[in-house]
Amino acid sequence: MAADTSVDMYAKVMENQLLQTAKIMEEQLDAELEKLDKTDEDEMELLKERRLEALKKVQKQKQEWLSKGHGEYREIPSEREFFQEVKESKNVVCHFYKDSTFRCKILDKHLPMLAKKHVETKFLKLNVEKAPFLCERLHIKVIPTLALVKDGKTKDYIVGFTDLGNTDEFTTETLEWRLGCAGIINYSGNLMEPPFQNQKKYGTHFTKLEKKTIRGKKYDSDSDDD
Repeated sequence: MAADTSVDMYAKVMENQLLQTAKIMEEQLDAELEKLDKTDEDEMELLKERRLEALKKVQKQKQEWLSKGHGEYREIPSEREFFQEVKESKNVVCHFYKDSTFRCKILDKHLPMLAKKHVETKFLKLNVEKAPFLCERLHIKVIPTLALVKDGKTKDYIVGFTDLGNTDEFTTETLEWRLGCAGIINYSGNLMEPPFQNQKKYGTHFTKLEKKTIRGKKYDSDSDDD
């Protein structure tokens, strides 16, 4: 009888110890879960703060670009303004044009759309007849030519439409792709896949180049309208 009582007492003690241990483990687990929840909340709050800060920074940068003439396709009156424009902006696309060259008018249709889309880049146009010194300095020989200027230095040129699929009917996306290849805009597409790859025919409107003289300077005009 005494032996049975001892066994019962021992069993109760073991049961109490197990219950106590289980309770402690449960409390510890609850504490860990609470800690994790709090950590997740803190991290989420931190991520929100960082995202908000990034958005504010982007908006501030955009306003700065707009104040410098980004976001629109503008004509500058002379070569003197060109140097000031490229000095104050990191990325600049300048269209060297001539009124009588109809392919310049084709570019004029595409560039305003890209100027609005890519506010990070300044889009300008300059009449070659008003910039003989600059054209000679930049070796502008064919009209139209897009000079792609980065950090105040001419990095690349788009001369005529050769890089745009050899057609007057190239798309705005094709021109955007070519500018992306030069790193002059923030291009989100695949640079390894030119938009004109799927076009069936190229160069149907191209004609022989003709020599043109502007203030004693000879220019090639990539147009048959001149």
